[in-house]
Order: sequence, then structure tokens, then C-alpha cells
Amino acid sequence: MKLPDKVCLVEVGPRDGLQNEATALSVVQKSTLVDKLSACGLSVIETGSFVSARWVPQMADSGDVFSTIRRYPGVRYTALTPNERGLDAAIDADVSEVAIFAAVTESFSMKNLNASIAATLSRYETVLSRAAAAGLPVRGYLSCVLGCPYEGAVAPEAVRRLTRHLLDAGCHEVSLGDTIGTGTAGSMNHLLDVLLDGGIPVERLAVHCHDTYGQALANILVALQRGVGTIDTSVSGLGGCPFAVGATGNVATEDVVYLLDGLGIEHGVDLDGLLDASRYISEQLGRETQSRAARALFAARGIAGGHSTST
Repeated sequence: MKLPDKVCLVEVGPRDGLQNEATALSVVQKSTLVDKLSACGLSVIETGSFVSARWVPQMADSGDVFSTIRRYPGVRYTALTPNERGLDAAIDADVSEVAIFAAVTESFSMKNLNASIAATLSRYETVLSRAAAAGLPVRGYLSCVLGCPYEGAVAPEAVRRLTRHLLDAGCHEVSLGDTIGTGTAGSMNHLLDVLLDGGIPVERLAVHCHDTYGQALANILVALQRGVGTIDTSVSGLGGCPFAVGATGNVATEDVVYLLDGLGIEHGVDLDGLLDASRYISEQLGRETQSRAARALFAARGIAGGHSTST
């Protein structure tokens, strides 16, 4: 299949990235990151989540972040909402879009959501209907599509069934999450075979790849070759999963932009501005960026580890 002419990058660093960081950032630090990501041309930014602060303390101030950011025209500022209470908070925060999330395996569903797959999907029925009534688009996430930390290999047919369920229930798009990063180009290709041959429209799919085994870019390239035009990325490679021990960060936005530039695919992101955001968040967290492309570009520009060698 022909590569897409244009790709939409969904920046998940401010939510999926920061929620797993040990360093607690202030509202100002988080909103500054979002503003820098907006300024560099990213059109969809997952800005926060409205979940229990007991389970995800890093996201407890998401409402304040939404009220502090500068909203750029044409940019969608999204939030994760696991239930009606979260949806109420998201509506109050004037989000552009909400997201719900489910797991492909029962074990991960119980660990991550403290509910079975069936109970989780049932709970989302009201969230979806209320979001539709409020005119809010809903995105669906599926975790562990290429492997589960508790159950191992995952049947692609199970992913197809749940993807179809979320789309039929009202999600405009489903993001396929390789939560523990065990997927390979081969398993990604096979999964997409099952989904596309099973009638799932490619334009309603996104991929969300973790780079635990260094396979994220290969998996994304396969998805692009199959016509997937939406990719979840995280500035500086931030992230992991608090419920999947050993899972490292999401694929770095900088690395994906570098890949897309090499393929001649339009994405709308200014790399210099993105590197500024990458450098900023690395400095706030006190560590080097996890992006290989950013590290190489920083070195070429005399910036070591995301910290400038000169003033």
C-alpha cells in the first residue's frame, strides 16, 4: 500500500509521558511544556487526564493545567476520562476531545482498571452517550495489542473484536497500544492484516508504540506502509506504564519526525521548536532526553544531554 501523504501526530507526552515520572512537576511546568508543543505545530496534544489522584497523582492538577495553557487555533487539547466523574471534569475544563481506554486481556484490565473487560466496556456506554450529547469526540485506546505482561501473546482476533466494539460504540478512532513494546514488524503486520481484512477502516486506526525492545520505529513504518495515518508519540520519549513493570517510554516524537522527514511525509511539526520542547522537559526532569534523534542533534549543536554547554 502507498505511504500516506500526510500523518497526524498525537502528542501524548504531557499525559501518558508524565504520569509515570517520579519527579512531580508544577502546573506551570506542565503548561509550559504544552505551550511549547503547541508552538512547534503539533495539532493534537494529550494535555492531562481526569482519573483518581490516588492512582495517578501526577495528573491530579489536570484541570489547572487546562486553565493555564495557551490554546492555539486548530490544536485539539485532549484528556483521558475513565468514567462519568472524569467526563464531568473534562467538560468543565473545556477539553477538545476525550479518550477512554480498555485492555485486550482480562489480567491487564484488572490490574489497570480494576474491572473486567466487559465491565469496563459497559461503564463506557454512558460516557460515550454523554460525550456525544455534549458534542465531544471520543477516542478509544486499546492496551496490550501485541503482548501482555501477564498473559503473554495476544490473539489479533481479540484486538479486532474490541476495536470494532469501540468504533461501533461511538469512538471516532482507536489507538492500538503496544504497551510493553514486545511487538515486532512481523507481529504488527499480522495484526493489521487481521484488522483490515476484518473490515476495520484503516483511517480509523492509530498506533501507539513503546520502544522497550527498540522496535517502535520499525513497527510504525509497517503501520505507515499499511496506510495508518495517525501515530501517537511522546516528546523526549517520556512514559512507560505504571501497571506494566519494565515497559519503557513511548516512541519519541523527535525520532518519528526524523523518520517522516526521511520518507517525505508531511506532518506539520517544526523540528527546531520540537527540540526546544524536548530540551525544556529534559531539564525540568533533570535527565537526558530518551530520543536518539534529539541526542544526535543536540550533540551536533553543542548541547549535551539536553543541557546547553553555553549561555
